[in-house]
Amino acid sequence: MLYLASQSPRRRELLGQLGVTFSMLEVDVAEVPFPEESPVDYVRRVARDKAQAGWEALERSVQADALVLASDTEVVQGDRIFGKPKDADDAMQMLQSLSGRTHEVISAVCVVSAKREHDDVCISRVRFADLSGAQIAAYVATGEPFGKAGAYAIQGRGATLIEYLEGSYSGVMGLPVFETAKLLRTFGMAV
Repeated sequence: MLYLASQSPRRRELLGQLGVTFSMLEVDVAEVPFPEESPVDYVRRVARDKAQAGWEALERSVQADALVLASDTEVVQGDRIFGKPKDADDAMQMLQSLSGRTHEVISAVCVVSAKREHDDVCISRVRFADLSGAQIAAYVATGEPFGKAGAYAIQGRGATLIEYLEGSYSGVMGLPVFETAKLLRTFGMAV
């Protein structure tokens, strides 16, 4: 049995595209980078922590043949990890910083079983158009930036901000489908 350690509707939708049956697990993991931790190492660690927390939440009787999958996605510009905006002002500042510039979206996925653990990382490059203050304010007013790394959703109105994408659309959404399918196959799951 496959478990998704996430309550994200986007991750649920993307995992569903693989045609696998799964159940959802709710996990609570601190998402704070360690000092001197690189953005890639941070995203990989958080995905692993979520998968392990999901594994620990399972009843012992189900663990024998269970797989727990978790993912983390962050928007990174240089060494700055954007995370999710705290409020409208924070969202405005994030979007102003991303405006007219290229940033990376790092998505890590981790699968844990009784005998092993594997992960993979997907890095995409996204370039925003030059955005006016009015465009940014209008987008923030939609409410879409909240709960989203970097204060935007590529699968929503945020797509209108993006001039160029190099990499994985699904990775920017929150679950890199190619890497996820590849990992599940290594655990013997038909995808």
